[in-house]
Amino acid sequence: MRPVEPLPLHHSWPLSAIDDRLPGLPADGTAMPDGDALAAQGIGLWHCDLLTERLTWTAGVYDIFGLMRDDVVTRPHAVSLYAPDSRLAMERLRAHAIRHRRGFTIDVDIDPAGASRRAMRLTAVPVLGPGGVIALRGMKRLLPSLPCRSGRRDAALLPTTD
Repeated sequence: MRPVEPLPLHHSWPLSAIDDRLPGLPADGTAMPDGDALAAQGIGLWHCDLLTERLTWTAGVYDIFGLMRDDVVTRPHAVSLYAPDSRLAMERLRAHAIRHRRGFTIDVDIDPAGASRRAMRLTAVPVLGPGGVIALRGMKRLLPSLPCRSGRRDAALLPTTD
């Protein structure tokens, strides 16, 4: 079961742990590999520019949120797809990550477009530039074995293990 508020500090981790938390994520903070292979595993990579709030997603993130891969998604729209308690926890950890230059990992519930609630693991790390944190980037992954707090999940959209 996912923890409830207040969030314990173990959700937050130092930037030196990035290779353990996000193996294979490009070090420059902007480049993204082709996401089709990751999408087939229920995984997507993402990047959010803090100045513009522009989101860049691989195919897997679109699939996780039930959106068309060519949709232009704003951050407010993406955030609205999080279950309310998950949205609050995610926003608190996001603010902590930016303020303290730390990564975080949290399991959340989302309400994808046109699908029932599902569980997702969100991992994020700040991208540092001149003057501080300029972006966040990370990975989103479906959690097929972890039921949502509501007890509902969309099994049809979980990756298969053929």
